[in-house]
Amino acid sequence: MLASVARTGSLRLAAAELGVSQQALSQRVRAMEGRVGISLLSRGPRGSQLTAGGRLVEQWASRVLDAAAELDAGITSLRSDRAGHIKVAASLTVASHLLPRWMVALRDQQRLTGSPATNVELEASNSVAVAESVERGTADVGFVEGPRAPLGLRSRTVARDELLVVVDPAHPWARRRSPVTAAELAATPLVMREEGSGTREALAAALTAAAPGTPQAEPVLELAGTASVKSAIAAGAGPGALSSLAVADDITLGRLHAVPVRGVGLVRDLRAVWAGGPQPPQGPVRDLIALASRTR
Repeated sequence: MLASVARTGSLRLAAAELGVSQQALSQRVRAMEGRVGISLLSRGPRGSQLTAGGRLVEQWASRVLDAAAELDAGITSLRSDRAGHIKVAASLTVASHLLPRWMVALRDQQRLTGSPATNVELEASNSVAVAESVERGTADVGFVEGPRAPLGLRSRTVARDELLVVVDPAHPWARRRSPVTAAELAATPLVMREEGSGTREALAAALTAAAPGTPQAEPVLELAGTASVKSAIAAGAGPGALSSLAVADDITLGRLHAVPVRGVGLVRDLRAVWAGGPQPPQGPVRDLIALASRTR
């Protein structure tokens, strides 16, 4: 305000430049003079001029205004970078079967609204590694499986998924008429994902809740990645539990057989996770989470 009066030589012109009334500007000048403790402006018929003290204050303030302008430009640049590129970390189930659909929806929304297209960089790993990437700040947002939200991160449920117990068509359970019980499933060595997998954690939590006190058998095989687990089950290594999204085609084509299970809650939440405040970061991250919630 003071710099504008110094530049224009007039309260009226400075008020017009700043988009306020002349009366409001005059009141603010008087309030500033009260804070500083000296007169800053000399008002006369030919306009308003800074006093000697006012010129000193304006000179000191110019450095503050320059720094503020530099800060504003830097923040604008960061916002532009964030809008143009985000890194997403996702569990293997989400990355393989859901995220591509969400990314297309984000692109379509941006095209319809005339917003710049966002380049989405994807990192696919298990849920524990996803949470660690978000905590370290190497990912802007994560999508995880598992029975509970990771500690220390904000989260929002965006979809639900069901685990299916599957076997190869020659397995005795494929011809069985009665459902497998929770105790039977817990006592059976299964083909499992690696430690840190949301699928494995969800299954362990469901069996603990359904058959408390029943020891859970050690895996017959422990493999990294859904594709490896499916291949091992189809080859006859033993039963396993995988996302319905991951095995739908294999069941349709007869490569795997879904086994009914009684008394075990195998529906789980898929969550978006981020660091910081209770709301997701503004911009494409928040838009992506909102679209994921709407396209379950």
